Amino acid sequence: MEVRWSFLWMLLGASLVTLIPRILPFIVLNRIRLPDWGLRWLGYIPVAVMAALLGQELFVSDGTFLPQTDGLLAALPAFVVAYFTRSLLATVLTGIVAMMLVRFWM
Repeated sequence: MEVRWSFLWMLLGASLVTLIPRILPFIVLNRIRLPDWGLRWLGYIPVAVMAALLGQELFVSDGTFLPQTDGLLAALPAFVVAYFTRSLLATVLTGIVAMMLVRFWM
């Protein structure tokens, strides 16, 4: 199989474009000390991102507000597990199993 140089350059460029935004914040933030309020603020980012993704998936369909019953039924046990365990693995597994059960019976 022949590998073209243009493909290798494209692969290297795509790797750099992906790597730089992931590594640059670590390099910059490693050298400075963030204040406590900044660290607290950064702690809310994963929750906000997850809420935005889940809210869009559970409540919006084709650009309109339309709650999906099967998604909401599967999300409820996952929310309970997330609240009490604070475990990402347990939450994801509970959500997957709940969605399987909801789709099996609905």
